[in-house]
Amino acid sequence: MASKTRREARPPASIHRYSPRTRLLAGILAVVMLGSLVTVGIASLADRGGSGGGNEAVVPNPCPALDKSDGPQYDFTARPIYCLASGVTYTAVFDTSEGEIRFTLDRARMPETTNNFVALARYGYYDNTLLFRIDPSIGIIQGGSPTTNDWSDPGPGYTIADEGGVFRRTADGGATGPFSYESGQLVMARSPGLNSSGAQFFLTTTESVSLLDSQGSYLLFGATDNAGQSVLDAMMDLYVVDPESPYGGGPSHEIIVHSVSIVEG
Repeated sequence: MASKTRREARPPASIHRYSPRTRLLAGILAVVMLGSLVTVGIASLADRGGSGGGNEAVVPNPCPALDKSDGPQYDFTARPIYCLASGVTYTAVFDTSEGEIRFTLDRARMPETTNNFVALARYGYYDNTLLFRIDPSIGIIQGGSPTTNDWSDPGPGYTIADEGGVFRRTADGGATGPFSYESGQLVMARSPGLNSSGAQFFLTTTESVSLLDSQGSYLLFGATDNAGQSVLDAMMDLYVVDPESPYGGGPSHEIIVHSVSIVEG
């Protein structure tokens, strides 16, 4: 599954430095937002140079080492094989510059999504990355981009299948799904269409995230506790308007994800 060629992750860049590609893709995202009210988007898989649909043949590679000794890995030839142990609960622990956030993962409803996130975390995919986008209008903080630390990241090279309920393709090429959202959740970002999530995620921070309920297609697979919500609140308080930002604003200083660790219970 994992490519032997390792791509060097770029050091976190200031929110005040944006490449022409980032500005272009952000402009495309703005057009998408105008057409669908709100979105938490990623570059399409065609832009990322991979194959999509969540239907790729799974390469029977070993599961990643629990201690992350198989990482860091950023490029993959197929989505992860199923590595979750029977009867085990999984918690994703985000060690960030603003504090620790623990998300209990919903493997019962979202087994493949949980498995994907656990595998990527154990490959060190999310370590030393930025939470690069804060959007108070829809109550989210977005991350999961080790190469570019922005929305244009090429991703892991595959997408995963939608799960957790019924999904339908919309007339404009988007998708609707079964989920509703509230603060304190861990959710996969996606590009338009079905089966389009890969590695980018967002953290829900306020009840404004319920604006995404009309789409309901973002794969919801984790929830935090009151302590985690307090850290999310503190992150949201860092938001400042920034005319130079392709997102219209961002954190007043970089929010770093030092590591994402998986705890079994």
